[in-house]
Amino acid sequence: MSGQTHHFTRVGGLLTHACVRGEGPPLVLVPGLGCASWMYGRVSRQLARARTVYTYDPPGQGFSQGRPGFPRTIEDLTDHLAAWLEVTGLHPVPLLGHSLGGEVVFDLAARYPHLVSALIACAPTGIPENPHILAQLLRLALDAPRERPQLLLPALAAYLRCGPARMARLAQDQSHHATGPLLPHVRVPTLLLDGTRDPVIQAWTLEVICHAIPHATVREIPGGTHALTDSFPRTVARYTLDFLKEVVEGAS
Repeated sequence: MSGQTHHFTRVGGLLTHACVRGEGPPLVLVPGLGCASWMYGRVSRQLARARTVYTYDPPGQGFSQGRPGFPRTIEDLTDHLAAWLEVTGLHPVPLLGHSLGGEVVFDLAARYPHLVSALIACAPTGIPENPHILAQLLRLALDAPRERPQLLLPALAAYLRCGPARMARLAQDQSHHATGPLLPHVRVPTLLLDGTRDPVIQAWTLEVICHAIPHATVREIPGGTHALTDSFPRTVARYTLDFLKEVVEGAS
């Protein structure tokens, strides 16, 4: 397994970063709201045993360049990710989206189907429709003590880098963004990962998503928190790699 490298690509005038690990077929990891590539080292190291893992930083997050007032919407995030995939030539490719990143990869698969070969949505937000910002914040506050203490400083650094204004804009847009109508248009195999101790995502919402996407399945991770990729990296990686192996074998 090769070491970590940092790739920078200019997309829409913005220098866009991805942390790259491993060897093998590509897998793109899309972070949650305000999160940064450095928060996903534990899971990317596990995934890199079988894949080349690109942990992408959205505009204004992590090491990616931002722009005042951008992105404003979920669609802005999706469009930039789509443009990055086009520029890098990483398509069609499996995408692993965490939290808000799950909502972004659903949006991408529905609107840019030629770029996606499979989806893994880990604790995806956005369902039920129009989640109330205050309710989301309260649930995140409930989740925080359940996460590894070592995640606190990297998370704070990521949120400060993203900035409260950008995070608030995207959270506000999330309260209006309709993910549900997009789900039947997701035509690729989809794995949904749900932690049983995640107060942010309700278990029944994963079932709603599973029934809406034609080729979806749910796997529960006992004891899993919202930051599943950090608290249970080996389990997330095992389920992801097994799922992708099945997808490849099913397509051959």
